[in-house]
Amino acid sequence: MPSRRIAAITAGSAALVLVAWPLVAQQNPVSGPVARYDMRVGTVSGNGGMGGGGMSMGMMFGGGRGNSIQHELYLRLGSSQPVAGGGPKADHFMPPAAKLGKSVPLLTPQLEKAPVDGIPGERPKGRMLIFWGCGEHAGKGQPVIIDFSKLAAGQVPPGLFNAAVMRDWGPTLQNSKTFGRWPNEDNQGGNKNIRADASLIGPHRIAGNYSPEIAFSLTKDFMAALNVTTGSTPGGGSLLRWNAVPDATGYYATLFGGKDMGRGGSGDMVMWSSSASRQFGGALEDWLTPGQVAALVRDRTAMPPSQTTCIVPAEVRAATEFRMGRLIAYGPEEDFSYPPRPANPKVAWKLDWTARVRHRSTTSWMDIPGMPSGGFGNTDDEDRPSQPQNRPQNPPKCKPRGGLGGLGGIMGGVLGGGSGC
Repeated sequence: MPSRRIAAITAGSAALVLVAWPLVAQQNPVSGPVARYDMRVGTVSGNGGMGGGGMSMGMMFGGGRGNSIQHELYLRLGSSQPVAGGGPKADHFMPPAAKLGKSVPLLTPQLEKAPVDGIPGERPKGRMLIFWGCGEHAGKGQPVIIDFSKLAAGQVPPGLFNAAVMRDWGPTLQNSKTFGRWPNEDNQGGNKNIRADASLIGPHRIAGNYSPEIAFSLTKDFMAALNVTTGSTPGGGSLLRWNAVPDATGYYATLFGGKDMGRGGSGDMVMWSSSASRQFGGALEDWLTPGQVAALVRDRTAMPPSQTTCIVPAEVRAATEFRMGRLIAYGPEEDFSYPPRPANPKVAWKLDWTARVRHRSTTSWMDIPGMPSGGFGNTDDEDRPSQPQNRPQNPPKCKPRGGLGGLGGIMGGVLGGGSGC
């Protein structure tokens, strides 16, 4: 497709609205888009970059050891058109610098599960203590204590997860007539490792038999890696310090811990977030637009891009024997559409397609007595990137490990949705 057919919308120009595809909602097209494309681009370091339990939403990272840095990429194509002939087929043709071959296949799944907010692992017992906010000591009214024995089976404690920002995966199997995604189950190219030196900058083209051809050129690449160091404060808190990441629009930190868990899992679990108010999980763990993050920074749910330290309150440290943390740097966005909006308002604007590219960088760390910090990273040492290693296409199935009273699955979830294997 000629480059003149590509219209770029300035990244970050969309205001905060709780609908998908703000580009379409604000420009008021007469019809369309026929096709919607979504790219989520991420950099993962610390525990999440090790390639073990930190696999998020099925993404195949390259393996790695120690404080390795990995890249993640999710591609989703939704169309209002049926398949032109045969089975659904679509490919994303990458620039050579992406080092993923000529293209990656966008496979149509038979079934797709929507994300569900909850506490991973076995049904917890005992209590959960909830803290929030950066500071030497916890604020007034903390902790909020939830007794799991008083909740119905499978019930999520009310108000535990953020509902102010909509989870937005873009196109899905449910909201599209025809749909394709990558990574997927295709044996030939559905789970290719993304090399540490890969780049997405340059021309991209998406072509298939159920959508108009999509073409755009990216100017934003994978974000720089986060590196968190931890230390103690005179008042008993934990000081988190991280590097400023270029293009970051804001930061959000969470921590999970426990005490006296045992194999019965009947002790206390602890959750903390850096938000100035009681805000956890939900879309805060996902890719957010610059407009959304700007609003979260204003209400102090997210930390501003100029902030590079946060103190976890002393009460959180006193209530935990082990701690697992995660830091997110929200990043830029690039939006594209075709055809461009007509200069003459009397001319009908009929959109063929829109494309959205969102970025983030995440890191995670562990503080567990008896475990050497070198294998889990981010404790007073600089990250040293390691080269990705190939992983098996079909990793063996396994059950969450014991030893912490059903916390194997919880640990995997805290570090990116893994199984705890």
